[in-house]
Amino acid sequence: MPHTETEEKPSSLAEMAARLPLGEVSEYPTTYDPGVLRAVPRALGRAPLGLRAEALPFTGADLWRAWEVSWRGPGGKPAIGVAELEVPATSPALIESKSLKLYLGSLNNHRVSGVQVLASLIAEDLAVIAGAPVGVRIIPAEALHELAPAPLEGLSLDVLELAEAPPTDVDPALLRLRGGAEVEQVLVSQLFRSLCPITGQPDWASVRVAYRGLEIAGEPLLRYLLSFREHGGFHEACVEQIFSDVLERCAPRELTVQACFTRRGGIDINPWRSTGESPPRVPRPWRS
Repeated sequence: MPHTETEEKPSSLAEMAARLPLGEVSEYPTTYDPGVLRAVPRALGRAPLGLRAEALPFTGADLWRAWEVSWRGPGGKPAIGVAELEVPATSPALIESKSLKLYLGSLNNHRVSGVQVLASLIAEDLAVIAGAPVGVRIIPAEALHELAPAPLEGLSLDVLELAEAPPTDVDPALLRLRGGAEVEQVLVSQLFRSLCPITGQPDWASVRVAYRGLEIAGEPLLRYLLSFREHGGFHEACVEQIFSDVLERCAPRELTVQACFTRRGGIDINPWRSTGESPPRVPRPWRS
């Protein structure tokens, strides 16, 4: 059944994991079925960071791209496209990724009159799970050229040599300022890895840190990002932790953190969090 306000809320990630299809053998529905969707309360990842829904230090969203979307037109002819889903960071819940894959698969034989009708249907179903409006755009096959790969632009941290190996636990104390005058910088690493907290499988991402303030020391920032290598966390929670740690330790006047995660199961997830109101450009990196 889909998430409702009357469901008993899980008190821990372990309890939440027992309710999710991720990591389990699942039957794929052959007819439209929004009942397979599952919610993951954002509070589970935010509580350890001291983040409260009513006082978030950021704006942001999670941009999902689902590459394996198919449906049938009014006459029964199959159609394909890519769905871009934007879940606001203020939503009470994020959508569990495997349940989304099962849900989108249930649309394969569902007849709709056009992409706008399909987008409205998906938006309505996902809003119930997320607890907030979800933006949906369907890019049909004839317009897929819009999603040509593009780099996540910025100065590469990956060219820096490390004074010592990064720790195996996430350590915000690594972050420090270089000092000097205020700067405006965009720093990028392609080396980010975290682990799925349910399955333990690696999640790879390109990470972009854009800020204005006293200069952040690059080598310690890279070591900090690499310290997530054995960390279990959902994509969205990892980005919120990076944002929170950089904001607390380095106190930039402006800060945006975004991550473009490698596609898994036909879906890539690209969260961003910012002190500003304007969303950053979310490109399709080379490995998504």
